[in-house]
Amino acid sequence: MTEFHHTSVFHKEAVELLLVRPDGWYVDCTLGGAGHTRQLLDQSSPNGQVIAFDQDETAIANARQLLREYGDRIHLIHDNFQALRFHMEAMQVEVDGVLFDLGVSSPQLDVGERGFSYQHDAPLDMRMDRRNPLSAYTIVNEWPKEEITRIIREFGEENWAARIGEFIVEKRQAAPIETTWQLVDVIKAAIPARARREGPHPAKRTFQAIRIAVNDELGVFERTLRDALDLVTQGGRVAVITFHSLEDRICKQVMQEYAKGCICPPQFPICKCGQTPRVKLVTRKPVLPTQAELDQNPRARSAKLRVAEKL
Repeated sequence: MTEFHHTSVFHKEAVELLLVRPDGWYVDCTLGGAGHTRQLLDQSSPNGQVIAFDQDETAIANARQLLREYGDRIHLIHDNFQALRFHMEAMQVEVDGVLFDLGVSSPQLDVGERGFSYQHDAPLDMRMDRRNPLSAYTIVNEWPKEEITRIIREFGEENWAARIGEFIVEKRQAAPIETTWQLVDVIKAAIPARARREGPHPAKRTFQAIRIAVNDELGVFERTLRDALDLVTQGGRVAVITFHSLEDRICKQVMQEYAKGCICPPQFPICKCGQTPRVKLVTRKPVLPTQAELDQNPRARSAKLRVAEKL
């Protein structure tokens, strides 16, 4: 079995803010290396129950070994967390807290064969769930130039999206782009040298954009965040750890929408809409990583934690 090591961000803070009832039911939507899941199990001991989702079969297999000491208190589900509502209703469970730790886990980045990283040469893949028929190869080699440009611009916030899209289509006409380093070479050729000398790795934004598109990360997250806010019990909480502005913007907007009361025009003398807040914002501003955490885990530098509580 592939080793699956991952350092969880906000390892203690997220669980402390989420755990409202020691003997409750909690969901970790992003099992990964099981860091948050283990913390939830320890802090909700001895009777707390934890359900953990992951669409990566390696993460599930790893957790079966790591968490076997917790016996029937841990429930592992090999599925995308977009099936949260389906599984909770099927299990007839009232959930006291839901945690999202978004982005790609360290093992997926570090294991070159997965094709997530521009640092390793590997087949273009980027599927978090290998049962997914859509891969990075399909997007790069089969999608029209306009769609490739759109996702790189929207999901990668890349200024050179149009040139990168143009260069990808031109290159694939000669031969398919099959590996991560072949794609990196195309991206570097598309971005002028002066722009490559500034900022992060020139392929970072494009790889992020393709990964998000392959896994429908933003759409799945928004739909499931709404499900989580609806499903948690009164007083229950939803905690979200994000790693880039697109995720954080969705999280902020959805939580603010649920926290909003009357939406009647200001000139109305009394409320006609009847809308009342459904949650309160536990974190008015996002929690940011401490310097100590950044020293231990540099990948935490862009992380933000937001928490809402069901009213």
